[in-house]
Formats: sequence, structure tokens, C-alpha cells
Amino acid sequence: MRLLTFDAGAGARVGLATDEGVIDLTARMGIGSLRQMIADGQVDAGATYGGEAPDHGLDDITYLPVIPDPAHIFCIGVNYADHLQEAIDAGLPRAKSEHPPLFLRFADTLVGHRQPILRSPKVTQLDYECELAVIIGKTGRYITKDNALDHVAGYACFNEASARDWQFHTTQITPGKNFYGTGGFGPWMVTADEIPDPQTLKIATRLNGETLQDAHTKDMIFDVVSIIEYVSNLVPLLPGDVIASGTPAGVGFSRDPQIFMQPGDTCEIEIERVGTLVNSIEEG
Repeated sequence: MRLLTFDAGAGARVGLATDEGVIDLTARMGIGSLRQMIADGQVDAGATYGGEAPDHGLDDITYLPVIPDPAHIFCIGVNYADHLQEAIDAGLPRAKSEHPPLFLRFADTLVGHRQPILRSPKVTQLDYECELAVIIGKTGRYITKDNALDHVAGYACFNEASARDWQFHTTQITPGKNFYGTGGFGPWMVTADEIPDPQTLKIATRLNGETLQDAHTKDMIFDVVSIIEYVSNLVPLLPGDVIASGTPAGVGFSRDPQIFMQPGDTCEIEIERVGTLVNSIEEG
């Protein structure tokens, strides 16, 4: 099942995406947000409406970030061995860690499918990063690996667009990861029942049609269950929380010559069995 947050002219709504279009679950179920739907345990109930006629075409809506208002957005750095090596080769002081390298994002950095990723006029090195986003389904703290996937509502595509010039101002990478309107998140959440093992997915980035990242989630250094276990030690994970699980090799910063996203470009993040997130790049 594919659940999304969208706007068709009446504000944010929760939808069920089918091949024919989008079924408005807010109208049918009285649900105010996807985060609330997850928290209330109503995700499975949405499937009841899967056979109904769609209210909107897939091309006739504005896609909003899958979860526009997560309480927490956790991001994992250098979580593929090949990306770790390319960072080292690029002269960055990286070393394999015993624990997931963790940083946070702000909710207002997120943009939806087919919405522009914004390159601030203060940024010259806006990089692409394809990532599998994990969306938490129920509250939990001190979660173990054995039951970590029981806490997952579903998965989405994430473009961890990074302002590299700001990321390396100091040893603290937060500035480069939190420019407004730079986190592509969508087009929808595929429910966890359709992806029983998140380490079995192909993942890729295309920039203006050219494939620049082409990898597989089995190659993560820290798999999804390990990340959930680690992050849940900090604070209770809440329904609708988002974990961006890291990017593989092929980022623009490590290429020779370097490749950065420019206004007018189109970036696509494709994840097997999840979908394709498409964002144009605009000055903003």
C-alpha cells in the first residue's frame, strides 16, 4: 500500500495512491495527517478503500513531504563501505565507526515529490544523496534488533541534498545538512508489509538522466535494525519519525571532476519496490 500526503487545493490531505490515481482518505476516514493515521493504528484500515475510484489523478496533485511534520528526523552518515572509501580518497578525515554516525535534520528542510529542491544563493556545492527513509510506526525506546522492524510503518525515498561548502566549514556538519527546502522526501510511504526486509533493495540516483549512484541496501555498514536499536536509546521513537539511512558511493563531491546540482537540473532517486522521487533544482 502506498500512502502519501498531498494537496489538491484544500490543504494537506492523506491519500492512498493506486495505479489509477489518489484516493482521498481524509475525506473517507476523517484523518488529519499521515503521522496521526500511523499513531492511531489506522494504516491497515486505509486498504479498505483501495478498490474505490480515485478522487484525483497522480499528475493532478501537489505532493507534500510524506510526513510533513515529524517530531524527529535522524540521518546516518557514511553508511555504505564504498561511500566511506570515496570520502577517505577525497581527503576527508573519515574512519569506520563502531556506531552509526548520527546527525539531525529540521522538518522545514523537507520538500515533496515534484517540488523543487532549493539551492540557496549562499551555496555553491549542492550535492545529491540517494537514501532509504525509514518511517517509524509505533512508540518505542531501547528497541532491540529482534523487534526493530515491528516498529516500522514503511519506507520512502529520500534525497539528502547537502551543501558541501557549508558542511565542511567546521567539523560539525549540521549547517550543510539543514538548508531550507533541500531534503527531497517522497513520493509516498510504501507500507512495511510490502518490504519485509529493507536490506534487499536496489537504490540509485539519476541527475539529468545520467546514473551517478547505483547500489544496494545490503551493502549498508549499519543495517536498518541496527540503526533503530541505536537511535532508540536517545529518545523514545514516535510514530511518524523519519530515519534517513545513509547514501552509497557516487556523490558529486567525491568525483573528479566534481558534480553538483545546478538550477534547472532534475534529480531522480529510485528505490526498488518503493518508487521514484523526482525533484527539479531551483535557486531559492
